Amino acid sequence: MTAVLLDKSTIGNDISLQDIENQCELISYDTTSEKEVFDRIKNAEIIITNKVIIGKTEMQVAENLKLICVAATGYNNIDIEEAKKRNIVVSNVKDYSTDSVAQTVFGYILAILNSMADTAHDVKNGLWQKSPVFTMLNHPFIELKGKNLGIIGYGTIGKRVAEIGKVFGMNILISESLQNSKSSPARLPLKEFLQQSDILTIHTPLTERTKNLISEKELKLMKKSAVLINAARGGIVNEQDLHDALVNKEISYAAVDVLTQEPPKNNNILFKAPNIIITPHIAWTSFEARQKLLAGISENIKLFLTGSGKEIDLC
Repeated sequence: MTAVLLDKSTIGNDISLQDIENQCELISYDTTSEKEVFDRIKNAEIIITNKVIIGKTEMQVAENLKLICVAATGYNNIDIEEAKKRNIVVSNVKDYSTDSVAQTVFGYILAILNSMADTAHDVKNGLWQKSPVFTMLNHPFIELKGKNLGIIGYGTIGKRVAEIGKVFGMNILISESLQNSKSSPARLPLKEFLQQSDILTIHTPLTERTKNLISEKELKLMKKSAVLINAARGGIVNEQDLHDALVNKEISYAAVDVLTQEPPKNNNILFKAPNIIITPHIAWTSFEARQKLLAGISENIKLFLTGSGKEIDLC
C-alpha cells in the first residue's frame, strides 16, 4: 500500500521509520501546507498525520484512502464522522508520552521551587564569589514534602504525576471530574481545590467545557504562593488572565508548554509576563516517547494490513 507521512518534522529526524517502510511504500514530507495537502494525498491508501487536518474535502480527494494513522493521542484534526461514512479506519496511539510529560512537570516544579535558573544566573554573574560566607541565600528554596499537588485531569498522565508527587511526600488533591457529572468523595469541588493547591498541574483535554477553565475568577481563588503548570493544551488557561495574575502577584509562578496559537506570534501576552517558564510544546517529545509513538503507528498499520483491524486502538 502507498502511505504518506505529512509532517515528519513533528516526530523528529532522529527516529527511524524503517518499521513502517517495511510494511508499505512510504513517502514522507517534513511539513505540509493547506495548499500542498491535496496533491500529496490524492493517491494515498494510508495517511499518517500529526497535526495536518484531514476533513471531508481531503477525504473526497483521497479516493483510495483506507487508513488514517494519527501520530498522536488527540485526533481533533480528523473528521471522524466523515471517515465512518467512507469506511476509513482512523487510529491513534495512546499513553506513549506519559512518563515524558510527567518528567517535564516535575522538571518545572523543581526548577521553580529550587530557584535553579535565578541562582545559577547569580553565580555566573559573580555574586557567589563575593559572598562573605560559604553559601548564598539570595532566592527561595522550598521543599515539596507536605505541599498540596493539585491535579486537573486524572487520567494516565495525571495518575503518573500523582505517583511521583507521593514519592516527594506531597499531598495529592484531585479536582472534580470535568467529563463525568457523578461526584466522588476522593475529588474536590473546583473552588475548594483551587484554594488548597500549592502547585496546580493540568492534564485534561481541551473541550468546550475546559476552554478558559482557568481564568481571572479561578486565578483569584488560588494562593499567592501557588504555582500553575499547563502541559496539556493551550486554551485551557486564559493567557491574558494568567499574565495579569502574574503581574499582580496573585500567584507566584507559572510554567506552560502549550499556547492557544502554536507556533505563537511574537506579541503573545505571556512573553511579557514575569515569573513564567514557556517551552515549545515539548513535554511529549522525549526520544523514548517518540520511539513508542512510531512503534504504535507501525503496529496499527500491521494490524490493519493483516486484517486484524478490530484490535487497533480506534478513535
